[in-house]
Amino acid sequence: MLGMAYAHAKARDAACGCETHGARKAVRVDPAIRSANTKRLRRIEGQIRGIERMVSEDRYCADILVQISSVQEALRAVGRALMRNHLRHCAAQAIRKGTKAQAESMYDELLSLIYTHAR
Repeated sequence: MLGMAYAHAKARDAACGCETHGARKAVRVDPAIRSANTKRLRRIEGQIRGIERMVSEDRYCADILVQISSVQEALRAVGRALMRNHLRHCAAQAIRKGTKAQAESMYDELLSLIYTHAR
């Protein structure tokens, strides 16, 4: 089973236009988007540290849960930005310029991402 998962991952990796000398990289990322995502992730990191402090200080559970919801929404925002970039550049290139097998593999990857992240 693990071998099949590995083989599927290798096929998926090859389908994406993101493969560069064995290392997966995005085809293109707008510097403004990269900067915004980095800032969001740093803010999230700070929020996580704040939640950790709240837990260690035995703060009111409802207040901690509100902060956890805030972090989850911030992570979803980063995920949406990454998905948009992946669709616009990596997936589009694999579908437009790749072989039929590469396009099919990209469709499978996209469906998997949607099922995993659209909860």
